Amino acid sequence: MMRLLFACIFAGLAGPALAVCADDTVELRGDFGAARFTVEVADDAQERSRGLMNRETMPTGAGMLLVYPAPQRAGFWMKNTLLPLDMIFADETGTVTKVHENAIPLEETLIDGGAGVKFVLEINGGLAGAMGIAKGTEMRHPAIEEAGVAAWGCE
Repeated sequence: MMRLLFACIFAGLAGPALAVCADDTVELRGDFGAARFTVEVADDAQERSRGLMNRETMPTGAGMLLVYPAPQRAGFWMKNTLLPLDMIFADETGTVTKVHENAIPLEETLIDGGAGVKFVLEINGGLAGAMGIAKGTEMRHPAIEEAGVAAWGCE
């Protein structure tokens, strides 16, 4: 049933519909096919620190893209975060380097995204695994394009 739901939500995204980048959209492509999330962008220290804290709900097709000024080691905790989240870590090319699934709400244990992280996409917990988003998946967004080394550029 869950696979059918995702097939319905993300069907038809592989063609021309993915041709143009938008500031409020992150697109992903990989062995699973393609997906699109409507995102809020957190591109300064205060926004990244706040993230998705204190939110009780988030639509299935929504998320937050955290953008760092340079690749770095990224670590997170779930203090004051009420929703289980999947954290999709990507390098400066937008290539996924690690996926942490189902981060536990309110947990204060550090989640290490590793070194060289420039982008983190946070989505509802369980979606990455259900969809097949994994290491090597490519992400695109105008912030990734700005780095000039995007694995999947805006067209």
